[in-house]
Amino acid sequence: MLLTEREVMNNQIQALLDSVEQVIVGKRPVITRVVAALLCNGHVLIEDVPGVGKTQLAASLSRSLGGSFNRIQLTPDIMPSDVVGFSMVDQQTGKLEYRPGAAMCNFLLADEINRASPKVQSSLLEVMEEYQISLDGQTRPLPRPFMVLATQNPVETYGTYHLPEAQMDRFFMRISMGYPTPEEEMRILERTEQKNPIKKNKAPAVTLDSVLRLQQQVAQVTVADSVKAYILSIVSATRSMEEVTLGVSPRGSIALYKAAKANAFMFERSYVTPGDVKAMAECVLAHRILLSAKGKTVFGTPQACLASVLDRVAVPMG
Repeated sequence: MLLTEREVMNNQIQALLDSVEQVIVGKRPVITRVVAALLCNGHVLIEDVPGVGKTQLAASLSRSLGGSFNRIQLTPDIMPSDVVGFSMVDQQTGKLEYRPGAAMCNFLLADEINRASPKVQSSLLEVMEEYQISLDGQTRPLPRPFMVLATQNPVETYGTYHLPEAQMDRFFMRISMGYPTPEEEMRILERTEQKNPIKKNKAPAVTLDSVLRLQQQVAQVTVADSVKAYILSIVSATRSMEEVTLGVSPRGSIALYKAAKANAFMFERSYVTPGDVKAMAECVLAHRILLSAKGKTVFGTPQACLASVLDRVAVPMG
């Protein structure tokens, strides 16, 4: 029996999720959100402690798609040229030759972005925004799809440079992997005894061209006016609270709109429901909210503040 185009795409998404889950044990919701960000052409900030699988998540996603993968360990002495590349004179021809930096790939893991200097942070975030590298009067497009997974440790702050709110806003979503359960950690130990888990991703589950087609299909998911109004009500509520110094920007409302589409598509629907909006709200919006002193006292975290907003905003019916 021949499969429809939609069934083929659904199978591709499931194959991708299953492929990454062969390496990342028990983190299906996290993997689903990262894939949703990929389908929206977005970048992800992973805030978590060392050793929970951030690097393996990025490497496994890359291997599952057959894409190029680079990792850069960001420290205060890293230069912008390490990220975007540099030009040097060829001794034989006398011409300038471009030497690619870490960003010239499909998937870039920027480890501990808050340890890089503001100048390096700016160069990386410019690449994320423009999807191209401008150097010596020439513009070089990045391979597509292009995705940055940046990490930072929320516990250690010594020797770090705080990411400004304007730069945090450019990340499509922020996620946390968290520690595994005892049962999941037992499975991790058993897998590690056999061989490197990343080698389980022997062949790409989905091609890069298929990802580009999936991105186009996600953009065609329909959103009713009532659901659009629901998104705007959530965003507007964060801007009018006295407990919030900085509410969600229009870039944030666009991100939630796209993320809700991706969530609907991954659950095999051609339309967005309020449930899709709620499911993606925390990972897409929480890092865009800056609490006031009163807000920190009342809510403690932006996540709790957002949960309060979601409880108060009326959900559209039908």
